[in-house]
Amino acid sequence: MDRESLLARSQAACAALSADDDGLKREVLSHAGNRWSLGIVHALGVGGRLRHAEIGRRMEGVTQRMLTRSLRQLERDGLIIRYDYQEKSPRVEYELSATGTALLEHMIPLWMWVIDNAAQFRQSRTVFDAGELSAEKGLQSKK
Repeated sequence: MDRESLLARSQAACAALSADDDGLKREVLSHAGNRWSLGIVHALGVGGRLRHAEIGRRMEGVTQRMLTRSLRQLERDGLIIRYDYQEKSPRVEYELSATGTALLEHMIPLWMWVIDNAAQFRQSRTVFDAGELSAEKGLQSKK
């Protein structure tokens, strides 16, 4: 894609997100940058239909409360399906919906881009941080 086409697509996407009066598109987009939402989508993508506790075991560091909140939001947005078996001993399972599977599919290229460019990110951070340290030393010596 040439630069002009890329910029036109970017502008169209920004305009569509900005025209979103109720914030729906931006809220759904937040799943793509949310550690727990992506973790759940990934766990369900890899593991298939899972119970709440099993998802929690697969996600290091998530609290019970955050897992429950994230599952509810993903269900609300149609990215996962909740199965409540209405049994005496409660049994609830979750699975990716077709939309959730599409999110996972579209996140893989972004993840691969991050992996492929990790060395460049590290190098840029090192250069930036060294410049910041030099600037801080310069300010301190002027005092």
